Amino acid sequence: MQDGTLKKAFIGRQPIYDRDLQVYGYELLYRRSEVNSADIVDGEQATAQVIVNTFLEFGLDRLVGTCPAFINVSPQLLLESEALPFPKDQVGIELPEDILLDAQLIAAVQAASSEGYRIALDNFRYHERLLPLVKLADIVKIDVHVTDDVTMDEYVKQLRPHKVKLVANRVETHEELASCMAIGFDYFQGYFLAKPKLIKQHGIAPSRLAVLRLLAALQDPDAGVKDIEKLVSQDLSLSYKLLRYINSATFALRRQVESIQRAVTYLGLEPMKQWVRLVAMSSVEDQPRELVITALNRAKMCEVLGKTAGHTDTDRFFTVGLFSALDALMEIPLEAVLEQLPLADELTGALLRYEGELGQALMCTLAHEQGNWSDVAFAQMPAQAINEAFVQAAEWSRETGNELLAG
Repeated sequence: MQDGTLKKAFIGRQPIYDRDLQVYGYELLYRRSEVNSADIVDGEQATAQVIVNTFLEFGLDRLVGTCPAFINVSPQLLLESEALPFPKDQVGIELPEDILLDAQLIAAVQAASSEGYRIALDNFRYHERLLPLVKLADIVKIDVHVTDDVTMDEYVKQLRPHKVKLVANRVETHEELASCMAIGFDYFQGYFLAKPKLIKQHGIAPSRLAVLRLLAALQDPDAGVKDIEKLVSQDLSLSYKLLRYINSATFALRRQVESIQRAVTYLGLEPMKQWVRLVAMSSVEDQPRELVITALNRAKMCEVLGKTAGHTDTDRFFTVGLFSALDALMEIPLEAVLEQLPLADELTGALLRYEGELGQALMCTLAHEQGNWSDVAFAQMPAQAINEAFVQAAEWSRETGNELLAG
């Protein structure tokens, strides 16, 4: 880093889901943390910074694995580059909504499409002058917050003959998701998955109540090896998943672990409790796998932030991040969930009111997840350190989720 630009720039990602709520790909995002600063970065600089951060600082595979990634590309880059500086088999070009269309730019988009790049049109509003781009596009994104249902339905009808895939962008609630699915969108982008569905009462399904009871028992500081073994053995499915996970490549143990007691011997009691929490939460029925990945990502990012800040007891940071997704997993408000869990006051305060360093780490993690860059701050860390915490969490949660949710 030769200057302060990268230190002030955050790299983020937002999942794009298919109709089964599986991740299709990610949009990679750039923002300055000082959103109210007069020193505004233009589109060309932002594009360049995303490319530098993604490919030189962190690595595309760590951010998105094998999923497609979409980067907002400035018209200048398309017009001035003989060859785009990223792989066409995984990276798509996203064109901004305020693009100034002319014959030269259309030719540049045509050339990129012919080379094999996916072309996405961001925040699209239908107009005949944009038809040359629509004919070249693979994906069209429509902002649901600036388009009413009637207009969206009309857009979908107008765009369908062009055989593009349609993305409903900025979907924030499950009600908006249901509406966009009914209209006929192919993909969905937004923060709806991390929020609980709207419910009329706080009842908890029996299967989820069993998970909460297990999580509550694990919070008992006096719970020993025998207690953990008894708790886990009461659920054969949980026992199987836990032992399968512990014997996976993640842990690389020298010999096969065949009992919970031996697993505790290998891992230690407190780490074992943490892994049981993970497996239990990943076992919640009828929830999209990406919601579990979100919980894992928050847990790991909070843990890395705590460790980077010099804390040795990072299990508390991990737990706060993990439990922050319980409202969405259980589909009830977080306050109601926490009534079932005997958490220490500092954990409850962090989860409900962002109190203390645990709460600040959680707030930083959630702000990064949602792209609220002005709130992405923790313990006076530079942006580079926070970005690295995010990337470590993204990589770990993807790999761990694949192991936990396999089969």
